[in-house]
This record gives sequence, C-alpha cells and structure tokens, in this order.
Amino acid sequence: MLSRLTKTKLLLRPAVMGVLNVTPDSFSDGGRFESITSALKRIEEMAAQGAEIIDIGGESTRPGSEPVHAEEEIRRVQPVFEQAVKAFPELLFSADTMKAEVAKAALDAGAHIINDVSGLQRDPKKAKLAAEYGAALVIMHAQGIPKTMQRNPQYDDVLAEVQQFLAVQAELAHKAGVKHIIIDPGIGFGKRLEHNLRLFGGLHRLAEAAYPVLVGASRKSMIGELLQQRPVEGRLAGTIALHYHALMAGTGIIRVHDVQEASDSIRIFTAVRDYSTR
Repeated sequence: MLSRLTKTKLLLRPAVMGVLNVTPDSFSDGGRFESITSALKRIEEMAAQGAEIIDIGGESTRPGSEPVHAEEEIRRVQPVFEQAVKAFPELLFSADTMKAEVAKAALDAGAHIINDVSGLQRDPKKAKLAAEYGAALVIMHAQGIPKTMQRNPQYDDVLAEVQQFLAVQAELAHKAGVKHIIIDPGIGFGKRLEHNLRLFGGLHRLAEAAYPVLVGASRKSMIGELLQQRPVEGRLAGTIALHYHALMAGTGIIRVHDVQEASDSIRIFTAVRDYSTR
C-alpha cells in the first residue's frame, strides 16, 4: 500500500492529504472533530471527495500554541486511528505528531505514515520507529517551536537552508532504514511572508531531490497577508492558487482542509499537463 507514496507514482498523479485535527484549538477547525463519531464522519466525507491520505493530529501546531503532554495527545488520537484504519482500509493514515510515543501509539493502531513537523529535531527516534513498522516518514522543516516560531524568524538564504536541512535529515532517516521518505518545506513554520514566497518560488528545486515533496499552505496566514488580512474562512481561492503553483513545480502531495476543491484542482492540473505532453 505504501508503494503509492513512491516519487514516480506521485508525479503521475499527485495525492490529496486531508487534515483532521482532533484538538480543541487548531487555527482552522479546532473543536469540530473531537468526538470519534464526528471524526469518522469527516474521514468518510474526505474520502468521498478524493482524499487518499488522512493526516490526524492531536496537538495544535499553529503559531503561539501551547504544547500538549504525550498522554493527552495519545488519548485524543489513538481511538480515532483504531476505528478509522478498520473502517477505511482503502486510505492511508498519517500521524501528525512530534513525539515518538504518540507516533508509536498511532502505528500500533494501524497508521501508515509519521508526519513530523519537527523534522526529527525534537525526537530522532521517530526515524527508527518508521523503519521498524515499515511506515513512511514526512520530514518537515521548522525554525523554532510552534509557541515561539513566528516571533522573529531569520535566514540568510531560506531556500538553501531549508534544502540543506531536509537533505541532512532525510539522510539520517535513510540510514535508520526508512524506505519511504517525504520532504516538506514547512510553509509558515518559523517563516515570514517573504520566506514563504521564496520557498514557493524555489519549489522546483526541492522537487528535484530524491524524495516526494509535500506542501501544506491550506488557509495559512501568508494568504491572509497577501489578501489584505483576509480571515481564515476567506482563504480558499488563495489556497488553491498556492497549491496549484506547487503542483506545477512538481509537488506530489498537497495537505488541505478543503478536500473537494483540492481534488478538483488536481484533476484539472493532470488533464492539462497530460494533454500538453502529447
């Protein structure tokens, strides 16, 4: 099943990763899917709309968010994984966590992917876990921790520094035995607007690496900044525009809240791309 995550197949048809936050405080949908019933209903909706991967998180990583103890994070996510993996065998499930103990609980419940927004900085044991379970590992770049990452992020050359970080961390994961590695530039994680725009402008360079690229810009603050402080609920068009640019640059996975619209955009993208190469 994880062969779906190989770079060649993702380039043929990029995949949609649907976001499911089982948290009370996530920036976009906090509190909406805390119950198992509501979470499973949302997964069913996203699957029908075209999601192939569901990314389940029990700790908000929005700027300024407070950390959550591992025990509480496990309490939030493990029952959802246990039921969802059985109910939707056609889907891939991803554990959005920085903690090895939470990742292990999710893998024990059947998760297929560890999505580490700390890029193995916080807990390198996640690479060994992914290798042991045959899981895929998403390595994301972030400067700082969610609580403080947006206070004053600084780079000399953000694209070069993110490329270097992802290359080093991916090599660590490879040496640990991880067979399916995905890289993510970490849009909005310890980055100002100009940093995010520079990363989007250089995504084609990241896509030249040996690993599939994941991009998550869904409803993020950079869209609000570019659109005269547009609130979260008004950022759909901006999200689609950024992700379409990412697809054109060679991105293999887009992480989204609005699954139907993302799936539609991929259908249009692949149709135009495939026709243009005939």
